[in-house]
Amino acid sequence: MFTHIREDIAAIRQKDPAARSNWEVLTCYPGLHAVLLHRLAHGCWRMGFKWTGRWISQWARFLTGIEIHPGATLGRRVFIDHGMGVVIGETAVVGDDCTIYQSVTLGGTSLTRGAKRHPTLEAGVIVGAGAKVLGGFTVGEGAKIGSNAVVVKPVPAGGTAVGNPARVIRADEPRPSATDGTGAGNARKQEFSAYGITPNADDPVSLAIHGLIENATDQAQKIDAMVAALNQLGAHLEALGASTTDTAELRKLGKEIQDM
Repeated sequence: MFTHIREDIAAIRQKDPAARSNWEVLTCYPGLHAVLLHRLAHGCWRMGFKWTGRWISQWARFLTGIEIHPGATLGRRVFIDHGMGVVIGETAVVGDDCTIYQSVTLGGTSLTRGAKRHPTLEAGVIVGAGAKVLGGFTVGEGAKIGSNAVVVKPVPAGGTAVGNPARVIRADEPRPSATDGTGAGNARKQEFSAYGITPNADDPVSLAIHGLIENATDQAQKIDAMVAALNQLGAHLEALGASTTDTAELRKLGKEIQDM
């Protein structure tokens, strides 16, 4: 138990620059208090003391503003930052080294008792403030959920989901998970993305439009090359109204859309 507490404190200090000491984290971080009380409630739940587990979880909710059903499964070094308004459902599974910000809901969309109704977050997932992850699917290792996203289908490992309904805008290799309480040192710290923000991430719609413009530019260049070749062979196409396409303008338009 004390090993897990030390790991939790080390993970919080690594991910939150506002944490100045272990004592401050232990006494002043409701996310840590919620996780510790959940472990007690979850233990009661697994031993068959269902009411006792629910009673402990309700006191934890009153004290911290974080509601975790005692049936939910939390891994090691889970960090609930700020935490007010977080709701984690009964069949949710939160993997090691996950980070969850305030007002996040890991909710279910099924009324079938005993079914897997809530999401599974694999190791290293980051869920931004206000995000809603709804359903019994899996969010892959190292994925990021942007703030206020509404996720209703699986997210691949290393992906970043944004919007409502959420769209996956990138899929990278998952980050390596920590193996000890130190969180694998500075490498993981540099890769951490607060609130699930991915630097220089483009919206998929702008990327698609930019791709179409690039394709149109390439086609125009090929047509111009064909016209020039035919003219060299003596086949004059003035009757067809052939003219040179301004590919520079097309590329400029694509750049403007990408920068939006």
